Amino acid sequence: MTKSLFENVSLNSDITLSNRILMAPLTRCMADDDLVPTQQMADYYAKRADAGLIISEATIIRADGQGYPNTPGIFTAEQIQGWQRVTHAVHNKGGKIFLQLWHTGRVAHPHFYNGDTVLAPSALKVEGTVPRMRELEYITPTPLSVCQIEQLVKDYAQAASNAIDAGFDGVEIHGANGYLIDQFLHYDSNHRDDEYGGNPENMSRFALSVLDAVSERIGANRTALRISPGAYFNVLPDARDRKVFDYLLSELSDRHLAYLHIGVFDDSLEFDYLDGRVSDYVRKNYPHTLVGVGGFSADTGLAAINQNRFDLLAIGRPFIANPDYISKVQQGDELVSYNDDMLKELI
Repeated sequence: MTKSLFENVSLNSDITLSNRILMAPLTRCMADDDLVPTQQMADYYAKRADAGLIISEATIIRADGQGYPNTPGIFTAEQIQGWQRVTHAVHNKGGKIFLQLWHTGRVAHPHFYNGDTVLAPSALKVEGTVPRMRELEYITPTPLSVCQIEQLVKDYAQAASNAIDAGFDGVEIHGANGYLIDQFLHYDSNHRDDEYGGNPENMSRFALSVLDAVSERIGANRTALRISPGAYFNVLPDARDRKVFDYLLSELSDRHLAYLHIGVFDDSLEFDYLDGRVSDYVRKNYPHTLVGVGGFSADTGLAAINQNRFDLLAIGRPFIANPDYISKVQQGDELVSYNDDMLKELI
């Protein structure tokens, strides 16, 4: 039944995937104390190299982007060298891998970088504590100045260049799930009244500036983006967000990205202001390669692809539990069920 999932698919003239199943980005917190990828991480990714494309765990572009313990970086020579071990291991197994570029914005914490401020679009605090380090409470962020925003754009581009130096086949810009770029795109987290806030064009400006800078540096064919039109994680929904994403998607449709990736944990969620599921909303507004995610199995994902809801399928937690997910699905073997205890080690 799933045979068509395992046919080659061309993203563009530079990149062809061996199948339509992507390994979704999965934060594992397994880098060393200098945020350098370890040999254990190289082994972990290599075991999953038969995915059509691996999207790495979210990787911070500079020190003040860190919001979780031991998440890898891509801003020092040592981190680049650590990632080279990972990409070499994946390529030796015939796989392809993109690096997901990340800054957590207002859900960063100074504990991780010996700072005293957190940067975000606006001085709007997220209530709660840091996952895996619940003793750390979020703080009220300092609004970014225009100069700081412009520097961040440069830092994203440099991080993308570093990723190519590390051997990645491309990058996915993390513009979803309530992190920095996504914070600019929602009225709940963006109260700015300058050229980066107040209306859809202004609120989309940072995301598009990052995207264009990265595309110029490494090529649009090697640049992808993840977005969350439906606010559900560290951001509250606002009906006005619809117009922001209407505008953003119209702009993205004129660019030739490797793919656009939906950011949602459960694609069955429906949002009134999007008239239903996020994937259906994005499909209606974006004509190019779209990656669906959020609770799909191989069978339900293939059904959605056949219904033209999206083109590629990203699988998350089942890849943690099943390093051999692709071969098991191909052969019809039973999958190991995921449980949270599996997060304590790299299987």
